Amino acid sequence: MKARRHSAIREVVDHEVVRNQDQLRRHLATRGFVVTQATLSRDIKEIGLVKRAADGAYQPIGSDATPPQAAARATLGRALTGYLQGLDVSEQLLILRTGPGQAPLLAIAIDRARLDEVLGTIAGDDTILVICRRPRAARAVAARLESLGRTRV
Repeated sequence: MKARRHSAIREVVDHEVVRNQDQLRRHLATRGFVVTQATLSRDIKEIGLVKRAADGAYQPIGSDATPPQAAARATLGRALTGYLQGLDVSEQLLILRTGPGQAPLLAIAIDRARLDEVLGTIAGDDTILVICRRPRAARAVAARLESLGRTRV
């Protein structure tokens, strides 16, 4: 039973964005596994799950796998809603403003979303430099980020 439950936990974590034990417990219940918080906590430790820095979702220790594309874009929307305070465009560069300490989290979400027009990001404490391929792309990315941030409220 334990091996099957561990297998189910791995499957859930591989295919869903699960940020806490209660979410994981509900996913397991839909698969026929009713577990206590203590059992789930032991299972997480035994399997070797940790939380990703970008979105707080569980992943296996040492896993460099990025979240699936749809999940990464959903995470970006939530990060924009939670952290983005301002946005400016200059040629092919975007400057994003966040609260103190939030820029690295938002930059990771942008990087993992793998937007075609974005070459990369550089994050400070409360400011992110987003480098786009062309000036026109920068304006399109700015509009897209603003839109994603508004739709997740």
